[in-house]
Amino acid sequence: MIGIFIALISGALMSIQGVFNTGVTKSSSVWTASIIVQFTALCVCLGAWFITDRSSLMAPFKVEPKYMLLGGAIGAFITYTVIKSMESLGPAKAVMLIVIAQLAVAYVIELFGMFGVEKQPWEWRKAIGMLVAIAGIVIFKWR
Repeated sequence: MIGIFIALISGALMSIQGVFNTGVTKSSSVWTASIIVQFTALCVCLGAWFITDRSSLMAPFKVEPKYMLLGGAIGAFITYTVIKSMESLGPAKAVMLIVIAQLAVAYVIELFGMFGVEKQPWEWRKAIGMLVAIAGIVIFKWR
């Protein structure tokens, strides 16, 4: 149950962050806004680490495979693409498409067991669920 609650908070925060980041872009540029977003995230993470954790900051560099360290670089492009999509589509449409893309890619990662994730079998109900979500976007966008 706690996982569901945390996921709902995550989704809400992503939507709010996207609106905020798009607002910052209006007075600067996408990359300048992204720098501020990533810098403030660094400050919050350092503060939380200092207060709660204090494990070695070098420990993550022991991860294998090394490409797993690219999450932050991907995060920079996530910030950019969320800002640009919200700017051109508006928050609701952009978030719906973002969530569908997340769901589709996550399912493909599970199906093929990519990036060290345990491989899962094909299930029609999951494919149908994806189609229902896509139908939801069509209905939402329909005029």
